[in-house]
Amino acid sequence: MPRTSVSRREFLRAGTAGALGALLSPKLAGATTDFLTLFVGTYTSGASEGIYTYRMNRETGELVRFDSVNSVNPSFLALDRRRRFLYAVNEISEFADKSSGAVSAFAINPDGSLKFLNQQPSLGADPCHLTLDRKRKFLLVANYTGGSLSVIPVNSDGTLGQPTTQVQHTGKSIKEQQQGPHAHCVILDRSERHLLAADLGIDKILIYRFDARTGELKPGKQPLVALAPGAGPRHLTFHPTSRYVYVINELDSTMSVFSFDSGSGAMRSVETVSTLPKEFSGTSYCADVHVSPSGRFLYGSNRGHDSIVVFAVDRRTGRLTQVQHSSTFGSWPRNFVIDPTGRFLLVANQRSDNVVTFRIDSTSGKLTPTDQITEIPSPVCLKFL
Repeated sequence: MPRTSVSRREFLRAGTAGALGALLSPKLAGATTDFLTLFVGTYTSGASEGIYTYRMNRETGELVRFDSVNSVNPSFLALDRRRRFLYAVNEISEFADKSSGAVSAFAINPDGSLKFLNQQPSLGADPCHLTLDRKRKFLLVANYTGGSLSVIPVNSDGTLGQPTTQVQHTGKSIKEQQQGPHAHCVILDRSERHLLAADLGIDKILIYRFDARTGELKPGKQPLVALAPGAGPRHLTFHPTSRYVYVINELDSTMSVFSFDSGSGAMRSVETVSTLPKEFSGTSYCADVHVSPSGRFLYGSNRGHDSIVVFAVDRRTGRLTQVQHSSTFGSWPRNFVIDPTGRFLLVANQRSDNVVTFRIDSTSGKLTPTDQITEIPSPVCLKFL
């Protein structure tokens, strides 16, 4: 895909008059009550240093760079609920002379800067996603090329222990990218009794029982749900009510909706819809998915079409109605994030080296661009503190 270049003038023209005013006379992030801290994970094969720290103005969405720390391919980040520690995958294929990636631990200083603590192997090549349990006892890691899940204990001081568990996925599917398992996302349900793992290589969501005392993973009563052959499930997220799970499928550019039983962990298919406009005929791959804090809207990123698709959510059924396709004003949008207030959505455009801020309309869910930064090489993950 060619790199997309958007001039400041073109970007501003795309926004509303209100967005333009916010950009021309922004309220700079100063006092701690005025800004939110944002961490940006990147790929470091080019000019990137690793993980960047920004401050976002709560009112305007403007981003100001604050700090950075060295780390190799920190392509996905996770934070503990007490906001004391940050964990990053190191998406590499060899670590300590073994076929494995790594996971790094950082302490978060009071000012939002990071201090490296330690690093452990992930027990599988190219880890690409991780999640932390509520009590900060275990990190659960998805190894993409390794096609496996790993469990890493977390010590009381935030450092990582030696991995204790590895679960290997098996199988394949019909497309070139699916000649073996490729674990891509791991999330816990609200009760933290169940873990869902999206495996792009085998077109399945694996359902595990999670033991919060030991970190052990066992197949659930319903061990899996299958997606359409060639779908390529990449990321998934729960609706705030926990009644529905939304799965974004990378390879066929669709969004699948499942009902979820929090007692048994069972999932049942509700519907699958396209993430692309009907008139689009080019090549595109989905990346990330998030639900608004209100539960009224669902968002997904399209790499190739270079857009965020906006859906309205029927809270009674979980079904989706397409509302908007918003340009991301960049190339290859990967991860994106909704700020804790639900007012802004930020997108990391990997190939155009920019992060774009959008204001969310609370009534329609639609997006309007308000700001962008163009100084981050290969941004791929965004996390608010």
